[in-house]
Amino acid sequence: MGASSSTGNPSPEAHEQREQETLASAALSLPLLRVAFSRSAAAANANALPDALAPPPASYRLPGSPPLPPHFHGILSGLGPTIASQFFGHGAAATPEGDAGWVPFLRGFNRCCARVPASRSLALLLRVYAAACAGAGAPCGVLLQPDEGGDEDGKVVGELTPEEIAVFLWMCWVMAWSASASRVAGDGGEKSEPVAVLLPDVTHLVLSALVSAGAVADDAGVWGWDISSGGKGLKVQEFTSWVLSTPVGLGNCLSRYVRDRFRALAADSVEESSVSTVNTTFDTSDVYLLTRGRAWAIALSLRNKLSEKLLSASVIGMDTEDLLYRSSVHGKGLSRFWSCVEGYKGPMLILLSAFSKSAGENVDSDRRWVIGVLTEEGFESKDTFYGSSGFLCAAHPIFRMLPPSGKEKNFMYCHLHPQIRAYEANPKPVGLAFGGTIGNERIFLDEDFSRVLVRHHAVDKTYQHGSLIPNQGYLPVEASVLDVEVWGLGGETIKRQQNLYKKREDIFSEQRRKVDLKTFASWEDSPEKMMMDMMSDPNTVRREDR
Repeated sequence: MGASSSTGNPSPEAHEQREQETLASAALSLPLLRVAFSRSAAAANANALPDALAPPPASYRLPGSPPLPPHFHGILSGLGPTIASQFFGHGAAATPEGDAGWVPFLRGFNRCCARVPASRSLALLLRVYAAACAGAGAPCGVLLQPDEGGDEDGKVVGELTPEEIAVFLWMCWVMAWSASASRVAGDGGEKSEPVAVLLPDVTHLVLSALVSAGAVADDAGVWGWDISSGGKGLKVQEFTSWVLSTPVGLGNCLSRYVRDRFRALAADSVEESSVSTVNTTFDTSDVYLLTRGRAWAIALSLRNKLSEKLLSASVIGMDTEDLLYRSSVHGKGLSRFWSCVEGYKGPMLILLSAFSKSAGENVDSDRRWVIGVLTEEGFESKDTFYGSSGFLCAAHPIFRMLPPSGKEKNFMYCHLHPQIRAYEANPKPVGLAFGGTIGNERIFLDEDFSRVLVRHHAVDKTYQHGSLIPNQGYLPVEASVLDVEVWGLGGETIKRQQNLYKKREDIFSEQRRKVDLKTFASWEDSPEKMMMDMMSDPNTVRREDR
């Protein structure tokens, strides 16, 4: 009559394996992980897993060809062995396939790829950076302190200099680039020649971190600031606070990188060798306002689907088909702008380069600044504000991202001259505007695209507070516009719809220009001839035909 004995209870090892597989499947499919594990474990080479976790071979350089930090290539070379030893142990790759090696493999994968708080992900990434620097003999201010609370990883403390922050950011960018670069390996295992890769400029991100912690004042001193100039560094806690508030996507670099490397390891060799490497080489410098460094900074600050589009732009460059408008090519002015963006019903990124000068200053003083607006929808010609969401950003010389505040919805304003002119007691301003209210816009670009007015954030309740220009102050800043770019981020479908819209408009315009003379009566019977005759001899008596 007693309870029956349980005969189906799994062993502790089976229970742990089930838990680890459930946790890992949320990050990557188990069949793909099985293939990656079998290829790394069954190989005769004990370095199979470290090699698989290493970035593709490449030769890196900086824009303008200044010298790279001397230990940078050594840090990247040690990235694969560091990740393998930190998370998968030294013998993980050499363990024969089976449950004995499969569970430790999953355990290491979950340590670096499972969903954890952003601060935890960033701490793991800093540990990898510190270990890679130690292996390359590079200077690193990041220290690992044992945690009294029992955390096996311990705390990450120390201080990062501006150069170390730049090297850390470049390492993260290379980890993102490796997902787009092809891992070319022949059947015989011979690696291809390293490709030439141009690293992005991250000065605006380093300055953003230093200014946020108070290490550099947000004033005229930021103009011409250089990473190699050195200066006061940041404590790891201050750097972490900046990452969690601005480039929040940095914390995901490690997990994303490991998943991408395992996908490449599990892919067939035929598929690997057939991948083109044309788009993975960068031998040309940035020629647009949307540089790869700015695209990467914006991508790291977003948490929506546009982040993937801009992340791809930061590693392989933007498709020129997505460039809707460029004032240096299409001409300045609201009418030229409207002819290029009309009908595009998708998200857009507007970048504006300007120069605010006072008496005695000129454009050659290198005090140009770049600000941007990310819209969630297309432009409409209205005399009121509209829009559902948007972001403001300062792109140069300091990077800041200002998301919506949630208090008001004055996101966009685009007003052209009406086709039918009528008297208006209070005419609405003609131009583009973002934030604020009519007459007190946060950003206002005039009709000729020659002048831009940037006001203090106190006038705006749509976007969050923050200065868009260094040393902006409380007074409105009037500046001369140098260049304007508009990039469409909606993809091929939205662009195709805009092309169809433009074709329809061209047909309607052509039809309105054509005049069918058959629809009119003869000149002798026309009212125009009667009026001309009356003007030539108004005293002539004329009888109306009845």
